[in-house]
Amino acid sequence: MPSRNLLAYAGLFVACLCWAGNALVARAFYDQIPPVALAFWRWVLALAILMLFVGRAVWAHRAPLRQAGWRLWLVAALGISSYNSLLYTAAQTTVAINISLVNTCLPLATFIGGGLLLGEWPTRRAWVGLLIAAAGLLLLISRGEWANLAGLQFNPGDLVMLLAVVVWALYTLLLRKWAHYLSVPPLVLLATLVLLGTPLILPFYLVELARVGGFAATPANLAAIAYTALLASLVAYLAWNHGVKVVGAAKAAITSYSMPVFVAILGWLLLGEALQPYHWLGGGLIFAGLLLATVQRRRSA
Repeated sequence: MPSRNLLAYAGLFVACLCWAGNALVARAFYDQIPPVALAFWRWVLALAILMLFVGRAVWAHRAPLRQAGWRLWLVAALGISSYNSLLYTAAQTTVAINISLVNTCLPLATFIGGGLLLGEWPTRRAWVGLLIAAAGLLLLISRGEWANLAGLQFNPGDLVMLLAVVVWALYTLLLRKWAHYLSVPPLVLLATLVLLGTPLILPFYLVELARVGGFAATPANLAAIAYTALLASLVAYLAWNHGVKVVGAAKAAITSYSMPVFVAILGWLLLGEALQPYHWLGGGLIFAGLLLATVQRRRSA
């Protein structure tokens, strides 16, 4: 595998690791920080940090950014304004296991969308890898007992999460499709997306504030927002956007199957939750499927 692709995949896995931590934060603070408030203040802090470093660069690239026009607004509305707000809202009314199950639709949605929007239909090898990774993910969700899948119950929060998956798949695909229009330095692009996307959250945040109130500015709550702003926003989005640009939307989406594995590992390291045999077997299947789907077979000379 070329070193450029290797670095891109490393970045994609770093993004998934950061978002696994984001899932833990969402679960831990769902009753302390309202969902839209978490999304809004996360991006406000991220925007302040970005503008501190690249504010002048954003102004210097205003001409190509203007040419992107409505495309920038749409990508910002999907990836910045909508996805995390929907995910945090879903976490209020559904359990993490259901979020993981619904999230399995992401690679499939991206595969199909990539074919329709970009003409990039995955190879047979990629489809097989997708199925193997999906089997590993279902093994994790079922905790090693397939009968547990029959006992899963779904509620309106799952539909919200399904909408979030569609939004993220479209964001990923449009990053690839409009790469020519978005060909500015990565930090400049991210800062511009956050600059456009954050104000779109504000009306919903004000409605939420009027209905349920705000949150206490405790050290724990502020640390949670800081994590989502620094790692789940800045680091993860930069790594993901670069990975999509290099390897394509479909292959990037497959790496999202690694998130439940990272959640299990983080739960073991941070919460003392023991790793069970099904964690190892499910994780092994996921990474085997990822390797099969993303590593190109060498052609003989």
